[in-house]
Amino acid sequence: MDTVRFILVITFIMVSMKLWTSWETTYGTHQQTQIQEVSGQQEPGITTNEMPVFVEPQTQGQISSSSQVGETSLSNSSVSINTDIFRLVINNQGAGITQAALVDFPVSLDEPDNPFVLLEDTMETTFVVQGGLLSDQASPTQQSIYTSPNDSYVMQDGQEVLRVPFNWEENGVSVTKTYEFTRGSHLVKVYYSVKNDTQQVWRGRSYAQIKRNDPDTGGMRFIYTYTGTVISSPENRYKKIAFDDIDELPLSTQITDGWIAVIQHYFLTGLVPTNKEESYHYYTKSLGNKLYTSGLISPGREIIPGQEFVFSEQIYIGPKDQEKLAGIADGLDLTVDYGMLWFIAKPLFWGLEAIHDRVGNWGWSIILVTVFLKLLFYRLSAAGYRSMANMRRVQPRLMSLKERYKDDRVKMNQAMMQIYKEEKINPFGGCFPILVQIPVFIALYWVLLESVELRQAGFMFWIKDLSTPDPYWVLPLIMGITMFIQQKLNPAPMDPVQAKVMMTLPFVFTVFFGFFPSGLVLYWVANNSLSILQQWRIMKNLEKAGLGHKSN
Repeated sequence: MDTVRFILVITFIMVSMKLWTSWETTYGTHQQTQIQEVSGQQEPGITTNEMPVFVEPQTQGQISSSSQVGETSLSNSSVSINTDIFRLVINNQGAGITQAALVDFPVSLDEPDNPFVLLEDTMETTFVVQGGLLSDQASPTQQSIYTSPNDSYVMQDGQEVLRVPFNWEENGVSVTKTYEFTRGSHLVKVYYSVKNDTQQVWRGRSYAQIKRNDPDTGGMRFIYTYTGTVISSPENRYKKIAFDDIDELPLSTQITDGWIAVIQHYFLTGLVPTNKEESYHYYTKSLGNKLYTSGLISPGREIIPGQEFVFSEQIYIGPKDQEKLAGIADGLDLTVDYGMLWFIAKPLFWGLEAIHDRVGNWGWSIILVTVFLKLLFYRLSAAGYRSMANMRRVQPRLMSLKERYKDDRVKMNQAMMQIYKEEKINPFGGCFPILVQIPVFIALYWVLLESVELRQAGFMFWIKDLSTPDPYWVLPLIMGITMFIQQKLNPAPMDPVQAKVMMTLPFVFTVFFGFFPSGLVLYWVANNSLSILQQWRIMKNLEKAGLGHKSN
């Protein structure tokens, strides 16, 4: 029993250490995405294998001589947009979003007026949304120059919708690209109104793409979260495509009712078709220098002379809010990635959220969920604690057997099993509490790490942010003390080497948990405290009864 319990504890340590390293990549990050050849009738205006990153306006004739006048100054100009939840910058070159700050999500609690910047185009970070039209005829791409009536737009008080137009025209084809922002929504709608004033049919498609550099600089990270592309289809609602995979095997496939996104800790930028009944072409591409694009291309359209057609797309720029994401597209809420133990993590989050709706404090929600879990596993834990209490009671007899049969392990094991049988003790019963806690611990870790609702959520006193480590290490120290008390209540291993290792664990875990989110340490403190009370009560009952097998 000692050896099994020792192995379980060491296993728990190893599993815990993996929580902040690249173990998460083993359940999906490097799943290869196979290239699928597109079959069926050729889409008008573009070959199925053409990617927008290959479009060169200078060779495709997509920038006229008139548009080249003042091109340098126009390409460097931009339009600022302020809504109730966004501060955006859209560049006139391509009319793409080059900066997006989220007003409701400050960078830190110390900077409440400094919004978190999700999209940006700087020397260190490239994370932008681009788009355009693809055609053998006149059409604007992400390189083309647009003009806008104003250089800034503001959503006024009481205004529900803000529309920002960008205009482009060449050789009888005029395009108005309009961004539509809705109050309170992180879902941005984009429209391409294409008017054909030429003498021939215009054929083409719209596209949208996210350009992102790989932020991974290598090295050991205490907290690991996935940053990269994810794609969804009816066959596989959530599939990761790591940047390394894009280098090795770019994606090129047709999907109906899908979406593609680039996610990071707490936030995502996603491209969602407006019509899930139509088949879109999805792609990824490596541009070199750790720069990648992930995008989609709409079905082809034909516009006869004198007519107009509107392409439409949707861009989500915001937090991983499960409820809102689920209402936008099937499987989009899966970007809140709880890993392999999602079936445990999701109920944990629902429980936390339900309690939070009533108590208004995520810290107390964690404590109350811990109480519920202890009640749920009370009988199982009680059986384990009774077993450990009984083992502690008979340990002097076991130690004497070890001394008596130190040169004959067979006889010693036979004598020990006889004692277990007489006292009706399950030598493996004390392992159950550890086995129960490991999956719950891992699942709750990912809930606290992935749920944006807990970002910058306070508890009380010095705990201002449950998603970050305790700044004063108070909770880790309390956790170490509770772990030490638990060890004193448990029977010590008969092997002196194992006993010494077990005695160092409270100190090791105190340091270890100092780098964990304080919400997780709060759970562990509450869990240990309740376990100590339960185990102490069981031991007292057994002492009063004088029977190792008396029920609690």
